[in-house]
Amino acid sequence: MARGGEELKRAWLSMLAHERRASPNTLRAYGDDLSRFLGFLHIHLGSAINERTLGRVAPADIRAFITDRRADGLGARGVQRALAAIRSFYRWLARESILDNPAPRAVRTPRIKRGLPRPLSETDTARALEEAGEHNVEWLAARDVALLTLLYGAGLRISEGLSLKRGDVPLGRTLSILGKGRKERSVPILPAVADAIADYSAKIPFTGAKDTPLFLSRRGKPMSPREAQALMQKLRGRLGLSEKATPHALRHSFATHLLANGGDLRSVQELLGHASLSTTQTYTQVETSKLMEIYKNAHPRGKAA
Repeated sequence: MARGGEELKRAWLSMLAHERRASPNTLRAYGDDLSRFLGFLHIHLGSAINERTLGRVAPADIRAFITDRRADGLGARGVQRALAAIRSFYRWLARESILDNPAPRAVRTPRIKRGLPRPLSETDTARALEEAGEHNVEWLAARDVALLTLLYGAGLRISEGLSLKRGDVPLGRTLSILGKGRKERSVPILPAVADAIADYSAKIPFTGAKDTPLFLSRRGKPMSPREAQALMQKLRGRLGLSEKATPHALRHSFATHLLANGGDLRSVQELLGHASLSTTQTYTQVETSKLMEIYKNAHPRGKAA
């Protein structure tokens, strides 16, 4: 008896979770994308979705699904992710010798114009770090300063910063970070970062084992990315910063300020954990963009234009 689409989807997600160690966010997003695809096929093809119907899916059917999602307001990035989920699912079906259908590979992925990173200026970064310490609860003030100092001083993603454990303190001269794709990298730790982390660690009012999260919420639970985003939102309001001033903007600021002060591209690539140098090169475009803006505003020929 042919297995149904939902049964196959569950098996595929299980593989992603246990073999590929996909993050909960990836599993949720991919699972949602494939559920929508299977639901669309059920209506579009007018039959139950199982191994046989999945084997008969044509590129035109996948394009019809993308058109339908576009009509619902899905952007190019969402289309890109949906196609990635569908292709991953079909690759798994082929690897498990369930069916081999090349249709997903024949559908072109939309190109996404990569926007330039939006870092904070060095002055605004310093203002944000200082303002983060203005909290009426002493240990929360120390936590906010420690987290933002870590993100900016080591160039970490928010998920990487929040992954630190109690046992990581005191920080050494370097810190081992498990980043995207479970790629491990070593980042140097500045004395200012180590001091801020140590100050926060000493003020935590909750006990915890060495393998428990370092950054905690007001109630002693693991701090969530949403709380870090709320912190930056609060700082934006107080300091009049751009809406682009997010926790991730501190990582952008780390890279941009390093390059602006003489850091070389390859070293910054290693520090950020970028697989491709072209990703890191976008930060050089930020500096070029700023230079052209200065030219436009200050040079006589620029003003005339």
